[in-house]
Amino acid sequence: MIRRYNSFGSYIKKRFGITVYKVNVDAGFTCPNRDGTISTSGCIFCNNDSFRPNSCTSSLSISEQIKNGMVHIKKRYKAEKFLVYFQPYTNTYAPVNELERLYREALSEPSVIGLAIGTRPDTVDKEKIELLESLSEKYFILIEYGMQSIYEKTLEFINRGHTYSTFLKTLDLTKGRGIFIGAHVIVGFPTETREEMLSIADEVSHIPIDFLKIHQLQVIKNTPLEIIYKKTPFHVFGYEEYLEFVTEFIERLSPRIVLQRLFATAPDSILIAPHWGKMRQEILRDIEKRFELKNTYQGKKMTIHAKI
Repeated sequence: MIRRYNSFGSYIKKRFGITVYKVNVDAGFTCPNRDGTISTSGCIFCNNDSFRPNSCTSSLSISEQIKNGMVHIKKRYKAEKFLVYFQPYTNTYAPVNELERLYREALSEPSVIGLAIGTRPDTVDKEKIELLESLSEKYFILIEYGMQSIYEKTLEFINRGHTYSTFLKTLDLTKGRGIFIGAHVIVGFPTETREEMLSIADEVSHIPIDFLKIHQLQVIKNTPLEIIYKKTPFHVFGYEEYLEFVTEFIERLSPRIVLQRLFATAPDSILIAPHWGKMRQEILRDIEKRFELKNTYQGKKMTIHAKI
């Protein structure tokens, strides 16, 4: 079957020629939107248990977490090499010497060929970028910035604590340094129309990012968003609705951008809405079927100039 979008798995296999998988680690970071630097309540949608695997716990060292994560992945997927994903919270939120110690500990594992670092665009500076640039001379280094939205009204609604212009300034600081740049976007906020959500694809097609994760908004237990949703329910994506939306979004997205994720999958035990009752592979298969049904592909409807 011909893949109609630029998938992360295909990209990695082509780049390295072998099976490479991510192994997640929790380095014990917090977030400026939780520790009082910006706020204490965090983003209204955030509950790290919605995406953290069981092997990912800060009570263990980075090396121990990597070894534990590798056991399952090697057995199930026959992976030969690994990218260490610093995932929970804000993984550049520490002095640069502490970051260097943690990153180099991860890279010291013989099977590790690089890092993926999830973070906020307001917690990097020139010194931290220079550290990543030096690591990128030998390793695959991907920094993933939580953009979430391009609209200030949405960033205010979710209590994000930074603006879209902050994100753009951070891209300027990061680009051209040998560091791969990723962005995370959430679609489905009640502050945005469907067309505004689709226009995010137009915008990100024309900024210097290499990778993108798309998540549909999920209402998770023990978050401020749960309180809002229960008090005043708002529309969330139905399953068929999302299949149609995400294919349209990707049609408008530059084919050079590698798609790391097309949807979110929080555990049912903490998920309030939407409940799709689908397994991950089933969702992927249905998205691919929708591409085939529409006879479309990534970038088919990409705009020449983005306007927001």
